[in-house]
This record gives sequence, structure tokens and C-alpha cells, in this order.
Amino acid sequence: MTGPFSPLDPNSLPAPVDVSDNSAALAEVRAVIEAGPYSDTWESLRAYEPPRWYIDAKLGIFIHWGVYSVPAFHNEWYSRNMYLEASPDFAHHRETFGEHRDFGYKDFIPHFTMHDFDPHEWAALFKRAGAQFVVPVAEHHDGFAMYETQRSRWNAAAIGPRRDVFGDLTEAVDQAWMVPGASSHRAEHWFFMNGGSRFDSDVRDPAYADFYGPAQREEVAPNERFLEDWLLRTVEVIDKYRPQVLWFDWWLEQPAFEPYRLMLAAYYYNRAAEWGREVVINYKWDAFADGSAVYDIERGTMGGIRPAVWQNDTAVSKTSWSWIENHEYKTVDTLVAELADTVSKNGLLLLNVGPKPDGTIPDAEKRVLEGLGDWLFRNGEAIYGTRPWRIAQEGPTQPVVGSFVDADSPAYESSDIRFTTRHDVTGDYLYAILLAEPEDGVARVRALGTNAGLLDRGIREVSVLGVAGPVAWERTSSELSVTLPPRSPLAGGPVVKLFLEDAVVLPRQDFLHG
Repeated sequence: MTGPFSPLDPNSLPAPVDVSDNSAALAEVRAVIEAGPYSDTWESLRAYEPPRWYIDAKLGIFIHWGVYSVPAFHNEWYSRNMYLEASPDFAHHRETFGEHRDFGYKDFIPHFTMHDFDPHEWAALFKRAGAQFVVPVAEHHDGFAMYETQRSRWNAAAIGPRRDVFGDLTEAVDQAWMVPGASSHRAEHWFFMNGGSRFDSDVRDPAYADFYGPAQREEVAPNERFLEDWLLRTVEVIDKYRPQVLWFDWWLEQPAFEPYRLMLAAYYYNRAAEWGREVVINYKWDAFADGSAVYDIERGTMGGIRPAVWQNDTAVSKTSWSWIENHEYKTVDTLVAELADTVSKNGLLLLNVGPKPDGTIPDAEKRVLEGLGDWLFRNGEAIYGTRPWRIAQEGPTQPVVGSFVDADSPAYESSDIRFTTRHDVTGDYLYAILLAEPEDGVARVRALGTNAGLLDRGIREVSVLGVAGPVAWERTSSELSVTLPPRSPLAGGPVVKLFLEDAVVLPRQDFLHG
């Protein structure tokens, strides 16, 4: 094929990297683990505690951008689906780019240029959105490293954009006073391209075996060499970029990974102790033991308050994590509701954007982030640094609970409310976050009526965030009603703030004398 999508020139590739002997690198990993304070046992790793900065942060930005952004078809799984003969991606690829043996996934790499990528512009946008940490994809299932690695020639610093885009963004995030992170989807690379092994495609070409990976069947457990490579690639990211959030995708829960998961966690926590930094591992399903890392649920929510802090990773789009044409984007109202719902249940929201292959963030995604930032700059007091109340929510609209349910997000009413609390040196506060604007201009909170029995403290003051001065309010047996003063319009709903009376502490009774 010629023209705008000409195939990769094999002569432009660096020489393959020999990673067959990992003994020396593994010995170095073992030395760090043996130095402590953590060892590679679940008993030791359960001593981990999530850091205060993370628990207080509440909002992070996730970024899916990579070679899959070039074909920009269907979703970020193009590298797998284009080789599955029954998929629409397969037919699209053949009709658009030609036969798979002549133009495979690798041939998109020269067109992944990122020539307009400005990491400081990205960081400024994420900060404007109210994010406290940023988690770019270091390597997706496709096996193309977005960072400069010594373990593969297939990386952004060597081919494609010929720039350490991950490293540049990490530096920009740090300079903007946000916390840098990294995500790894490498585990799935064991099987991800296996569809191309079933017919005449470039996946079968031995010259590209170091890119397309083992391409084994998913039912086959990964072998030791692959597991070692997974561990050492992750160690390389840790040592080179010092991310303070390390997010892992699914399939890591496979039994074959367990000893390597344990080694990785101990290594990461011990390295962080050397740096004097507090770090977080995010995991799905049962990849890590309770208490050893932070549980993550994809595109979903909990049914109630989870005692341990957790995270919801979701996206500004319902249709894909990466850039594609004709996205179905979420509204700012929807994202405000997702954030409030997550935080009220002791969680954090990791919100994904998908840049274009030229390195720009689509205007529609910028507008969504800026809209969320506007809401947070007015109402962030009810989000950042808060903790759950006695109940998370009230209202007639029940969110769908579980993973992969955000496409079914309901339309909330003003009677749908989420609660958070704050304790600081000035006293105790309770926030009622309405998920929509009341049509009659009155916020009504049933959980704060005297008959509900949930608020056992007096109310010193009631206010509405973003409004100076007192507001009219009344507490009855059935509800707390607050007359909302005029405000500049924003997406999402208003937030009612209660300044609570001090808790009554009964004097101690001395029964020993008298």
C-alpha cells in the first residue's frame, strides 16, 4: 500500500533486543526485596496503608493513547480485533488498509507521530480539570511501549514519534504539582494478537515475533520467560520514572502471575521507601490480597460505602478508551454524578481521555474536562479531602452496581443526593451534593429531617457552596429544606453545606469516691 498509510520500512527498525537471560536483572530485584521493609508475602504486603495524599485526591486523569489511535476504529482493542476474522474490525482493516500479511498492526507505527504533542499543555488542562494525579498508559495490550525501554526496540523513543512521550508527560505532570503515575496492560500481551496466528498475516512473520509477542491461546498459562519479562518491564518503569500510582489491568489475576505479583509489589513498596514517597498499586478482581493494594473497579460503582478506599476507572466516552471518530461522550452532569457517587462511597475517580495520534486532545474532551473543573472549583470543598458519612446516598434513582455499567447511567433528579463529611481545625461539616438542579429552587434533604435519626448533632450554620452570605433554611421532622440563592449556572447540581455543632461530651463520672 502507498500513500498516507504506507507500510513500515523494515530497514528503519533498530536491531532486536536480546532479553533471553534475565538472571542478573532478577538478582537485582531480589536484592531490593530482601533489603525490606516489605517481603514478597501477602502477610508482609498487608501491612501496606494507602497514603493520605491519595485518599484526599479524589480525582485523577487516565490517558489511553498509542498506536491504536491511528486506525481510530471501534476502540483501543484494534490490535486484537483486526486479526479476529469474524469481527467488524477485521473487515474494516482489509477494506481500508489491505491484506493483513501486507499491512499489519505494526505498519501503523510510522503514522503515530505525535508531532503536536505538548506535555505542558496537557498538564495544564488536567490541572484545570481539578485532577490531583495523572496515569498515562505506559504499555497497552499491543506491546508498544510509550516509554524509553531497554527491553524492546518497539517503543516510542526508538520508532514512531521517536520521543519518550511518557517520560516527557511525567516530567510535565510533576512540574505542575500533580502526582505522576503509570498503567501497565502488558500481562494480556501473552495472547492478545493470537488471532493473527490462524491465517496468513504478519503475526506469523518471525521477523516481528518480538513485537507481536507469544500470541498464544488465552487458555495457556504464560511461561517463565514471559513472566520474567513482565516483571522486569514493570521494574524498569518504576526505576526510570518513579510513578507514585501503578495501575494494572485484568488478567494479572491469573494464578501463574502470583509469585511475580508478590515480587513486584514488594519491590515497588521498597523502592518507594528508598525515595521517601508514598505509592499506590491499583488492581482488579482478586489479583492482590485485601489490604495489600487498592481495589479498582472499571466503569462502575459500589452499592454502598466500602470501608477500604477504592477507585473507579472510567472514561469521558461511553464508546472507547482511545480516540475514535463519532464518540458518544458523557455530559458534564453525568461525570459530576459519577464523581460524587464514587467519593460518597469512599472511592476515587480515575477519568480517562483519549488523545489523537498527532498528540492533541480532542476539543470535545477538553470541554468536558473544563466543565468538570468549573464544578470542582465551586464545589470541590465537598469532594477533596472528604470522608463518607453514615449513608452515601438518598433519592429515588438507583445507580447500576458493578463493573462496566456506566453506559447505563441513569438520569438523576434533584432528590438524588450524595453525602460527604469533613473534619478540620474549624470543626465538622456535612455536605449534601444534589445531582441535579431543583426546578423550584429549593434543596430538600430527607436524611437530615429530625425523624430520620441520622444527624445527631445540632446545625450551627447552613450555606450553599459558591454563594456568599446566609441562606434561608428550615429543618422539620421530614427534611431539611434550603432555599437556593441565585448562582451562575453550572453543570451538575448545587451543594448544601452544614456546619455542625460541637459534639456533646458528657463529663466523666467518678464512682470510686463519695
